[in-house]
Amino acid sequence: MLRSQIQKIESITPEVMIVGIDVAKKKHWARIFDYRGLELTKGFSFKNNIDGFNRLVGKLSEIKEEKGLEKIIVGMEPTGHYWKALAWFLKEQGMTVVLVNPYHVKQAKELDDNAQTKNDPKDAMVIARLVKDGRFSYAYLPEGIYAELRVLSTMRQQIRAKLNSAKNALVSILDEYFPEFTEVFKNLDGKAAMHILYYYPFPQDVRELGVEGIVEEFKKATKRAVGQKRAEKLYEAAKRSVGVKEGLAGAKIKIRLCIEEIKFFKKQLEEVEREMAVRLQETGIDRYILSIPGIGIVTAAGILGEIGDPSRFESWKQIRKYAGLNLIEDSSGERKGKTRISKRGRAMLRNLLYQVAVVMVSKNKEIKALYTYLKTRRENPLEKKQALIVVAVKVIKIIFALVKKKEEYDGKKVLGIFREKQIQAA
Repeated sequence: MLRSQIQKIESITPEVMIVGIDVAKKKHWARIFDYRGLELTKGFSFKNNIDGFNRLVGKLSEIKEEKGLEKIIVGMEPTGHYWKALAWFLKEQGMTVVLVNPYHVKQAKELDDNAQTKNDPKDAMVIARLVKDGRFSYAYLPEGIYAELRVLSTMRQQIRAKLNSAKNALVSILDEYFPEFTEVFKNLDGKAAMHILYYYPFPQDVRELGVEGIVEEFKKATKRAVGQKRAEKLYEAAKRSVGVKEGLAGAKIKIRLCIEEIKFFKKQLEEVEREMAVRLQETGIDRYILSIPGIGIVTAAGILGEIGDPSRFESWKQIRKYAGLNLIEDSSGERKGKTRISKRGRAMLRNLLYQVAVVMVSKNKEIKALYTYLKTRRENPLEKKQALIVVAVKVIKIIFALVKKKEEYDGKKVLGIFREKQIQAA
């Protein structure tokens, strides 16, 4: 048994009251147990509002006093976002809030009655018993700057998803009405491409403009000459287009709406990223992270938004597990399974670190050397994605070390003597 779980089990003493709460949108269910797993009172529901929260706290305080208990530990599943308001409220009341893995709840449901039934009172009981067994993690509710960064980071991801959706919708329309357009403009984000699509989106529109007319429209969009060759290429594409010729009026409206959406989301993205830069500076540790070649302001702000205050971790390994980048192996008897990452952690943090790894293998010479070595070493060479995962974990180590020591990046210290010798030998 892991040491951390033993410590959690040891924290469940006779003086502790355990509360399991099944969270929902409008009504929550609570079950209350002692340290042995014996229920202290009948389960009850309470509303997801201030009256319901006060009713819960009043009930818990009453039982705590009646049983002569000293501490209340409240467990819940971190599904959706409905648990957060309740968790904050209970934390402010001096209670310890812990989280149980939804997967564990699902697997543990049949232990008592061997039935697959699901209901709120039963789920609340399962949650409480998982807490009793030490199968929980302490809820981290970011505060101050780190709370701001988390909100901004999440918002940025949501805006980017909407922006990509609008771009995909635009490409979908072009595939139908002017499929050759993307051969001329590989990047539809450019001012010239957006201008032409907004005012002259279809092949017949482009043909009517002619090459000189296209050049003039380019100048209106970019205030400079985009190029005669690009205009000629677009004109030729319009002449040989196989795009649909019916429903053009409606399609033109769709294109304009898509372009307006793209511009709107881009503006939102810029605003959020500006705020992220301001908040990142307020942490006081920005210069250590930004000193790493390959990590920019938005990325650094996103990482801190996901992990919160780095000083709350005792080791970089805890951050690795928090991101779901810790390695696991499926083996049984003589069969040795493949090693893979757990993916039991914050998906957004994991994705951010992976993206950072992709950038750093091209912009950071030490990381590039490590990446190349991992893929080409004689024994156990890694595939591209596997090597990038190792690099992502290395990024965690570097960030944790720099912040802890309050030092800026030094390429000579990154790989270490042993790894440098390995790379040189290879």
